[in-house]
Amino acid sequence: MPLSEDEQRILQEIEANLTATDPRLVQEVSETTLYRHSARVIKWAVLGFVAGLVLLLLTFTTALLLGVVGFLVMLACLLVIERNVRKLGKAGIENLTSSMRTGALKNAFGNAGKRWRERWRRDDSS
Repeated sequence: MPLSEDEQRILQEIEANLTATDPRLVQEVSETTLYRHSARVIKWAVLGFVAGLVLLLLTFTTALLLGVVGFLVMLACLLVIERNVRKLGKAGIENLTSSMRTGALKNAFGNAGKRWRERWRRDDSS
């Protein structure tokens, strides 16, 4: 159901006030999507899983309780990963991979690859 003209005007006023009072929040909300948020949470959960694995491997034989804590950290991180992968779904994964294919990953590294190739290019004329 579309908004009436009055509702649209009120919404635009609220948006203008929010932009004037907290532009950083407006920028952060406009740039963050469910896909990016879920991907970020998955990255941190993978890091937590690795930390739990390291804790488990290093302490299981000497301090059983710390080994169990490491296992529980791993389990919790796997549950977080599973929940966020479900949130992403097929459409979210396609969205993330398509942004990588269109150059988002390339832009993250800048022109490092081009500079590397130019630096190590052999001069064929000599």
